[in-house]
Amino acid sequence: MTKIQNYINGTYCNPETNAWLDNYDPSIGEVYSQIAESTPQDVQAAYEAAKAAFPAWSQTPIEERSRILLNIADLIEADLDTLAAAESKDNGKPLSLATAVDIPRASANFRFFGNAITQFASEAHESVGRSTMNFTLRQPIGVVGCISPWNLPLYLFTWKVAPAIAAGNCVVAKPSEVTPMTAYLLGEILTKAGLPKGVLNIVHGTGPSAGQAIVEHPGIKAISFTGGTKTGEHLARTAAPMFKKLSLELGGKNPNLIFADCNYDKMLAVTVRSSFANQGQICLCGSRIYVEESIADQFKKDFVAKVSQLKVGNPMDSDTNLGALVSKPHMEKVLSYIDIAQEEGGNVLYGGNQVTVPGLEEGYYVEPTVIEVDSNDCTIQKEEVFGPVVTIVTFSNEEEAIAMANDVKYGLSATLWSSDLDRTMRVSKKLEAGIVWVNSWLNRDLRTPFGGVKASGVGREGGFEALRFFTEPKNVCITYNES
Repeated sequence: MTKIQNYINGTYCNPETNAWLDNYDPSIGEVYSQIAESTPQDVQAAYEAAKAAFPAWSQTPIEERSRILLNIADLIEADLDTLAAAESKDNGKPLSLATAVDIPRASANFRFFGNAITQFASEAHESVGRSTMNFTLRQPIGVVGCISPWNLPLYLFTWKVAPAIAAGNCVVAKPSEVTPMTAYLLGEILTKAGLPKGVLNIVHGTGPSAGQAIVEHPGIKAISFTGGTKTGEHLARTAAPMFKKLSLELGGKNPNLIFADCNYDKMLAVTVRSSFANQGQICLCGSRIYVEESIADQFKKDFVAKVSQLKVGNPMDSDTNLGALVSKPHMEKVLSYIDIAQEEGGNVLYGGNQVTVPGLEEGYYVEPTVIEVDSNDCTIQKEEVFGPVVTIVTFSNEEEAIAMANDVKYGLSATLWSSDLDRTMRVSKKLEAGIVWVNSWLNRDLRTPFGGVKASGVGREGGFEALRFFTEPKNVCITYNES
């Protein structure tokens, strides 16, 4: 059985206590590997390696850092099939999705930041008439911590570590203990690419042990975290009094506003995808659908017809649309939300049940589920389910749609469907969200800022925003003699 070791100082190693956690294949519900159960001792070893590597790495020419990141991108790309198969098995997602999205995006993250760092410029301000010049340096922080989630394992792991090392930092990183395999495989790629020892250290284990040790370590000066809002709250309570820089990308309960004047066919196709991609386990999924009442009956009929055609099945089958949920506890949580919705008066238009896939009877499968509710005054409209479950509510006018969309503690993303340019501008400005997609969904440009408002997080990732987070600005003011 494969043992998923830590990657510290450029070498795979067992945890200090030689303790291991079981790692499950969600498609069959069986243990298929073991994960290092790291402790603060392992985090300390990773920190020491990172601290020792920092002086040289922070002074490495930008061109050399860029070259190494581009090497990593090339090697991920060359290993696409192996990494995609590992991601599918570890997470339960369809192999086709991992092949088309997850692994290519992981490569793209390294490629993007490998190029972006060469264009990341400092600023200068000349004080005319005062013989003074100010210039602002952007210097790496030192050792930083990156903690990533289980839904898009390598995709979001690289989204954090790539800008951190591009900016000249050294990293102690922890992938989710639920889906650690591709981060483990990345270690070999880092070595092949020529990344110096200690620049990126990967420590496996649970949040309360390894994750907490990273957050509370006095030498780790910044934390980038993606995960649940409750965990983010706990993390902030630990890190804020220590004056660490924090980037928190947390939960979402995203509205999808559909107006009658939309491009109906395009909207319908994209809404199926935005509802159920990756089994609904994407923080950006549009889990609350608000549809204008004049087209509501037609939409419900057509949407359910499309959803009924989605295949829940073996993630390795090319025609599978929805694979397994990531774990048994998560599946049980999703099913419990469906039960609560029905108890509170929700009408299940489609789905709502666990699925038994022939030959994979112990896997964690749930039908794509569509629930009609009367208003926002129910649990399923307020709390993040993070599964293949969407709700439908009708609205009568623009003001009502905006009010209902904003009536939630989260504010990550929103989707808006309308052919009226004036309306799209008005509504986009009023939606309380960090990202608004108009007549599209998950259309990402890596140069743009990514993140949410309210309980969906603090700070922004992506583009120069990420490089700004992983550097400290230092202003230097020089007064000189003109004569």
